[in-house]
Amino acid sequence: MNSLSGAEAPPAIQPKSLAVGDWNFRYLTLDIEGRVYNDEIEFNQDTGDVRASGHVIFHNFERNLKMWAGHLTYNTDEEGGKFYDVIGETIPHIVAKPGMLTTSDPFHFEGEWAERIGAKYVLHNGFITNCKLPRPWWRLRGNTFDIVPGNRAIAHHSTFLVRKMPLFYTPFFYHSLEKEPRKSGFLIPLLGHSSRRGWMVHAGYFWAINRSNDLTYRGQYFTTRGLVHHVDFRGKPRPGTDYNVILYGVQDRGAPNSGTPPQKYSGLSLLAAGQSDLGKGWTARANINYITSFRFRQEWSESYSDIIGSEIHSVGFANKNWSTFTVNAIFARLQNFQSSEIAITNPGETTSHYVANAVTIRKLPELEFTSRHRRILDRLPLYFSFESSAGLLYRSEPVFNQDNTALIDTFQTGQFMNRSSISPRVTGAFHWAGIHLAPSFGIQETYYGEAQAPYQDRYRVVGTNIVRSARDFSLDLILPSLARVFEKKTVFGDKLKHVLEPRATYRYVTGVGNDYTRFIRFDENDLRSNTNELLLSVANRVYARRGNSVEEIFTWELFQKRYFDPTFGGALVAGQRNVIGPSADLTAYAFLVGPRSTSPVVSVLRMSPISGLGVRWQTDYDARTGGIVDSSLAVDYRFAKYFMSAGHDMVHTDPAVTAAANQFRVRGGFGDPNHRGFNAGGEAIYDYRKGAIQYTTSQVTYNTDCCGLSVQFHRFNIGSNVGSRNEFRIAFAVANISTPLGNLKKQDRMF
Repeated sequence: MNSLSGAEAPPAIQPKSLAVGDWNFRYLTLDIEGRVYNDEIEFNQDTGDVRASGHVIFHNFERNLKMWAGHLTYNTDEEGGKFYDVIGETIPHIVAKPGMLTTSDPFHFEGEWAERIGAKYVLHNGFITNCKLPRPWWRLRGNTFDIVPGNRAIAHHSTFLVRKMPLFYTPFFYHSLEKEPRKSGFLIPLLGHSSRRGWMVHAGYFWAINRSNDLTYRGQYFTTRGLVHHVDFRGKPRPGTDYNVILYGVQDRGAPNSGTPPQKYSGLSLLAAGQSDLGKGWTARANINYITSFRFRQEWSESYSDIIGSEIHSVGFANKNWSTFTVNAIFARLQNFQSSEIAITNPGETTSHYVANAVTIRKLPELEFTSRHRRILDRLPLYFSFESSAGLLYRSEPVFNQDNTALIDTFQTGQFMNRSSISPRVTGAFHWAGIHLAPSFGIQETYYGEAQAPYQDRYRVVGTNIVRSARDFSLDLILPSLARVFEKKTVFGDKLKHVLEPRATYRYVTGVGNDYTRFIRFDENDLRSNTNELLLSVANRVYARRGNSVEEIFTWELFQKRYFDPTFGGALVAGQRNVIGPSADLTAYAFLVGPRSTSPVVSVLRMSPISGLGVRWQTDYDARTGGIVDSSLAVDYRFAKYFMSAGHDMVHTDPAVTAAANQFRVRGGFGDPNHRGFNAGGEAIYDYRKGAIQYTTSQVTYNTDCCGLSVQFHRFNIGSNVGSRNEFRIAFAVANISTPLGNLKKQDRMF
């Protein structure tokens, strides 16, 4: 046996090392009085046993692990031993995900003693943390910690403490240390409260099915409403293919104070998204959104946009592009809810049943074959393009009486009504003296397997084959741009350039005839009507040179149409809302309630004069009313960790077109997911006409060097159907471990 020992050494003597495998044992250290001592190491070369006492440092470079111990017994052949009075640290692999609190501090652990068994380390009667010492914000204290560096860590009979306050106890806690952690196991139970649903208990299970698929189940039990199920199924079976399916279901016992018997809003929602590279240029994508009832989503959704959004879109398609050609196979379903479900009581009955007031449009499937512009002859600036489609379509909607108390009819096409269309087009491009002229002529032939005909005060489907033959001519005139350069340096840039771009487009469509109302509406292709119109537009643009870059900081575009055929070939019906192609391609707001020769003036203003500031304002000015009939304003600003946005949406037009609206939105705050200290933000939506704040949310987050606490408050006050609802959400985040405790989801956080 070799023995290394020594008495007090002078300060000039450097610490010596004994290298054993991947371990370095230093046997010199400096105490608080500045005296250097030799500690003792005994090493048996025959058996591989090592004994060390005093201040000993162990460093595993492969595992990036370092430990300090008072004394140890270790065998280098078996790669195992015991260490006493252990203090250590390891730097884990950090995967920085969006919204995740991160830190570069290592994981620190302490214990009465530890042992190494091969690649595994077991810490007894100790704790772990990744906070700065000596007063860590959080600690996980337990009887034993079973750790395989780079693989996993298991704590037995452990208590999570914030400062000195126990937060929760768990008999078994698992945390993956792999670069891509995936391990089946139970999720941490959660508690919460809702003013309409009562107290909530939340638990779940994560199932790592294999390396390509996993499934997460979360169950929520509300004391006054019932059970909520949430299933998330994800997969990436091969490169270029992935999918995510989310199923949300509710077993509702009934809302309190909703009558006798209580109204129940049980239901199911399905969200699915996926994509796949099929090879040979083919790709497939799908985005499916399905709900059993709109009232169910209003009652149980926690998103303001979901509660007020009335359209449910589902679409899937396969696509291939080559040369100038494109082929699409489309499967689509649209539900447009006109209102919530309507209670109907049949004669002689005492109970009501609910009927969904929704328009349903379906394509199963529709095939599209199109071509972009292809030059016809090399020496002539003429180009040929075409669009064609054929599909099996379906549309249905209920028809109620005027006071919505009785269902009087159902408008419904055949389950697989045929519609096919072909539209070839020839376009020219001529240039002279800065003037650009683009004439275009097209033909569209559309076949409908069914039509609609008036019946009393509504329409009914008739099995009549009809063909719509349209001829379309347009002439696009682009005049030379007017420009001026300002050499003077300003706060906007080193140099400014103002450009004025005038443009005129004439369009003439004929052949649709006065039987426009016979065509069943499925999409924008069915909005085509006769027209004789001239579109005038002018664009003002300001460019700023900032160093070596040029940015467009100001754009103001004005549009207006002149209609030479005020009735659009008889398609316009006076006294009601009309949505047809000549108006829909100008503005998103309907304005036709009768014949007119001019459209409103559409103004679109966009500005970004300084870094971080963006402004967009779109308005429609109608000379008939002498004012702005609709307006949409959005302002966004971000500086460092400060953010602010405000918006205003207003509709003030003929009541026959749409209901009036006037809403304000404001959002602002300070912080981000990794900002240390306080972070705060809030958002509110105010309805001026109702004189009520419909939605508010506020969040306060305090992040330390290793953890963060977030508290969020939501209030919905949308209307009689939804009513008012208050919700508190809380989350405690541990750096590098995501959010182990709380009901505040990542997608609902403000930062």
